[in-house]
Amino acid sequence: MAQDGGAGGCAGRGASGGAAGKGGRTVLMVATSGVEEPPVAPLKLGERVRQIRHARSWTLEEAARRAGLARSTLSKIENEQMSPTFDAVQKLARGLGIDVPQLFQPAQGEKVTGRRAVTRAGEGKAHPTATYEHEILATDLARKRMLPYKAVIRARAFEEFDGWVRHEGEEFLLVLSGNVRFFSEFYAPTDLATGDSAYYDGAMGHCLISISPEDAVILWVTAL
Repeated sequence: MAQDGGAGGCAGRGASGGAAGKGGRTVLMVATSGVEEPPVAPLKLGERVRQIRHARSWTLEEAARRAGLARSTLSKIENEQMSPTFDAVQKLARGLGIDVPQLFQPAQGEKVTGRRAVTRAGEGKAHPTATYEHEILATDLARKRMLPYKAVIRARAFEEFDGWVRHEGEEFLLVLSGNVRFFSEFYAPTDLATGDSAYYDGAMGHCLISISPEDAVILWVTAL
């Protein structure tokens, strides 16, 4: 294969990341569909103010003094008994030492931790395309920050694709078996063998073809 990385393209996986299968759906679209995300509870400003105050170990009196508000006013705000004016919100933010937007964001400590997903061999979500045969992993988790999936590389020639794959974020690939040729938009093609890996920007055009007698198998991890 004499073409350089800037020639032609590789859209077999779809321009938005992941191979476009039946109906033009990409791997990212398939992986993020069909999994219901837990509803986000509406933020209560008073509760948020109390959380920040407690995190600083401040009494109601001290927090009110720092914010330049009456103790009774701050108490009513924390107990959702009054809706503060914008001026009061600004005073609260300054007194608590934060920006106004932070008052309306959930505390970092409220994020769910300790999640786990196990995918048994061959039990991932299949998403075959003309060039790649994907198996999407960890499909039972919603709100993931990464998309892990295995792929059998069916493509054998650069010409089987009709445009570069591009998507936001970063991507990592590891060759599990076989050999591949890694095409990327700004670099010359690179051959990768079993155990080799690559890390690259998803916005840069990229694609793979198998060059071993058997179809290569890849582990891909894409940032969401």
